[in-house]
Amino acid sequence: MTDKTPVPSSKRKARRLRIIGVVVLALGIVSAGVIYWTRSTDLSDDISMLGYDKPATQQMEKLYGKWGDLTDDLSNGLKQPGTQAIIIVAVTAIIVWCCFYFARLHDEDGEIN
Repeated sequence: MTDKTPVPSSKRKARRLRIIGVVVLALGIVSAGVIYWTRSTDLSDDISMLGYDKPATQQMEKLYGKWGDLTDDLSNGLKQPGTQAIIIVAVTAIIVWCCFYFARLHDEDGEIN
């Protein structure tokens, strides 16, 4: 005969949080890798593109000042696949850390009130 003692609710929640953490980690790494390695060719290093965006930058500074130029640079930086992959990995790490942290709390103290 097998002993079928009921598993406490806090242990089930801790196990479920760990499973969620592992799934989120796997999905985050895969999606960051897909975004990073399927990027298009980067024309920022092309010598023929030198000075191409200078008139646009001057117009941005004229209309919105230095903050407009800074905001435009930030926006362009966030469009880069490498930056997007880093953001995905960072958010994934925070979510996974929270899942394992709360799972540990469920294991140590039982039910969280």
